[in-house]
Amino acid sequence: MISELVVDVQPKEVSIAVLEDKNLVELQKEARNVSFAVGDIYLGKVKKLMPGLNAAFIDVGCKKDAFLHYLDLGPNFNTQQKFLKQALGDPKKMPAIAKTQILPEIEKDGSISNVLKVGQEVLVQIVKEPISTKGPRLTSELSFTGRYIVLIPFADKVSVSTKIKSSEERARLRQLIQSIKPKNFSVIVRTSSEGKRVAELDHELKTLVKRWENNIVKVPKLKVPSIVYEETARTVALLRDIFNPSFQNIYVNDADVYHNIRDYISLIAPGREDIVQRYTGELPIFDNFSITKQIKSLFGRTVTYKSGAYLIIEHTEAMHVIDVNSGNRSKGSDAQEKTAIDVNTAAADEIARQLRLRDMGGIIVVDFIDMAEAANRQKLFEHMSKAMVNDRAKHNILPLSKFGLMQITRQRVRPAMDVDTTELCPTCFGTGTIKPSILFTDSLEGKIDCLVNKHNVKKFALHVHPYVVAFVNKGLYPLSMKWKLKYSMGIKVIPNQSLGFLEYKFIDSDKNELDMMEEKKMK
Repeated sequence: MISELVVDVQPKEVSIAVLEDKNLVELQKEARNVSFAVGDIYLGKVKKLMPGLNAAFIDVGCKKDAFLHYLDLGPNFNTQQKFLKQALGDPKKMPAIAKTQILPEIEKDGSISNVLKVGQEVLVQIVKEPISTKGPRLTSELSFTGRYIVLIPFADKVSVSTKIKSSEERARLRQLIQSIKPKNFSVIVRTSSEGKRVAELDHELKTLVKRWENNIVKVPKLKVPSIVYEETARTVALLRDIFNPSFQNIYVNDADVYHNIRDYISLIAPGREDIVQRYTGELPIFDNFSITKQIKSLFGRTVTYKSGAYLIIEHTEAMHVIDVNSGNRSKGSDAQEKTAIDVNTAAADEIARQLRLRDMGGIIVVDFIDMAEAANRQKLFEHMSKAMVNDRAKHNILPLSKFGLMQITRQRVRPAMDVDTTELCPTCFGTGTIKPSILFTDSLEGKIDCLVNKHNVKKFALHVHPYVVAFVNKGLYPLSMKWKLKYSMGIKVIPNQSLGFLEYKFIDSDKNELDMMEEKKMK
């Protein structure tokens, strides 16, 4: 299997697509001004205690107060609080974590009222982004995640991933980390560290310790609430978790992000920096790799997947519901069971892909086509479990119930990806009346004339729907050539699949969009 990463950097948003054998399997979109992302560390203040929930609401600057449960305080919360009080008490003398005495762990079944007080300042880390009407979910057990290890301050343990099966390798890694880790830091050894040399692990450990030291010194100077540490950019964070030897190419259309990713690859996989490539083509990067078309076909309410069979996907506040339909497949009684297992098996593959693609979390209920034989129901359960092996989110799958329903729980740390595949009419803006479409190219020419002769912009790209590009480029003496000869040879007409039929964009040579849109209110 060939894995590729395509990064589309736009002024307001960064989109990251993961392709497996050219098929889109993951899509992440992040606004460039995003806040309250998983992994961010804040200096917050206790706003309200909820003894009935054994939890507290913490002010971290979000519109909705963040939620911190007693069980998420971490066993070494008292040690962290002692360190924080010392740091805030004397801003000129930052305490050294190595010299901090580790206090007894808090009680596992204790009360939040015995540990926190309203107005108390706390160091917290976001484990779940704000979703719907809920604020962020927090933990006080801080951690810094690397590719091979996770560093946890205010503790003194070494844990090894249970996915590393070899007892010799587990013992080697535990002994190795124990010999190099600094005092009063815990380390979790990740699965990807299996077989790695001490130099690689030691380098990453020092990098993570440095990250802690560089950020914790900010605390005494901050006003509450404030961010202390911002998690690595989503592009690099995604790479950190999914990068493996099967990655063939990483394409990026922005120079700064290109250099950031290349530097990161040189750290985690020296010698493989050349897989990172800067995309400089005229077509939008997602159009070039056929991602735009896949997004529009995969994110609708109805998803067709094989021989006319299709899924209907509904999102509710409590859960996600998926209905499997055979479509126009044969429904003859003699072939009914065979058709059901065939459609259901293909549906399981597409559902596993959709869960990753939309990052659907919480409870997912799937209504498969009824099957009479118990052996086939078991076969479908096993196939679904196998199809979700590559899903990095924690999940649990239950066998089909007697009603033919499969229940899946999947870790939810951020809102499900929701891409609206419907398009607002760019000409009437929903009013239902438009100017004559035959005059569309005349309107475009008027805007080109305005740009060139009034605003003196000589080099720019006109992005329009591929059908419009085909029209303006047809013939021996196409309309696009007439525009170049009449106005400027610096005009480029670019097909853009993300645009509506009569929608357009003017992009200057610095990749900035020029506002040439007409007034949306129609008289």
